[in-house]
Amino acid sequence: MEYPTIEAIIGNTPLVRLQRLPGCEKNTVLVKLEGNNPGGSVKDRPALSMIQRAEAAGAIKPGDTIIEATSGNTGIALAMVAAVKGYNMILIMPDHMTEERKAAMTAYGAKLILVSKAEGMEGARDLAQAMASRGEGVVLDQFSNTDNPLAHFTGTGPEIWQQTGGTVTHFVSSMGTTGTIVGTSKFLKSQNPNVQVVGLQPAEGAAIPGIRAWPQEYMPTIFTDENIDSVVQMSQQKAEETMRLLAKKEGVFCGVSSGGAVAAALDIAASTEGAVIVAIICDRGDRYLSSGVFNS
Repeated sequence: MEYPTIEAIIGNTPLVRLQRLPGCEKNTVLVKLEGNNPGGSVKDRPALSMIQRAEAAGAIKPGDTIIEATSGNTGIALAMVAAVKGYNMILIMPDHMTEERKAAMTAYGAKLILVSKAEGMEGARDLAQAMASRGEGVVLDQFSNTDNPLAHFTGTGPEIWQQTGGTVTHFVSSMGTTGTIVGTSKFLKSQNPNVQVVGLQPAEGAAIPGIRAWPQEYMPTIFTDENIDSVVQMSQQKAEETMRLLAKKEGVFCGVSSGGAVAAALDIAASTEGAVIVAIICDRGDRYLSSGVFNS
């Protein structure tokens, strides 16, 4: 009997219906549980895609060192895939990210380099490129690597289409590297151009892990807005309140950006009837416990 390895069980995550939050009674509000991936987030998909395709292109081979800037989930996913495939992993992350994320990366054997909160992800990205230019490793660069959205065009999008029987009317996703929304929306629009795609960016003053409004010079080059119909400015308070409600009323334990995606989905549900709305639950809530966001 042949048994799967870890990378073989990435993807094919459940799509479940919300029952008790406002708007669900007149619409079908569905959430895709990406925390069910073995590394605990939607980023398992692009991590595997980027490494597999870099191997196929001859850009890396087992034993090499991979370097990546991350705010958490991509780093954990890359560390997991690197462990399975035999790579050395160096991750660069702002120091204010949660302790759970740092611990998960090092548990998989990655070396973690921290930059200051003031330097942020921009500083982490600059350091990764500087290290690569010195020959210290290969940067896969989730922000410019087309194998990131490709993972969602070939995986997340087709799964949603199949799981809804082609009835999806709205797709809602946070925008960080933008790989999830770019790849998934491209597939869904190829099946039905009328599917409404809604992206999330942080409202002014909000600091939501996984949702970013990048300075122009750091804008991910994989981003294209051709399949995005609207962008919601999500407040910190609304994202966190919805995140807590998801755990208490629906049994969905997730992070803040996922709370924001569901908040936007519920806003859509409040103004329509008979819609089939799909929101991405990016990761699990246990990565945020030390931050205190579940204490309120």
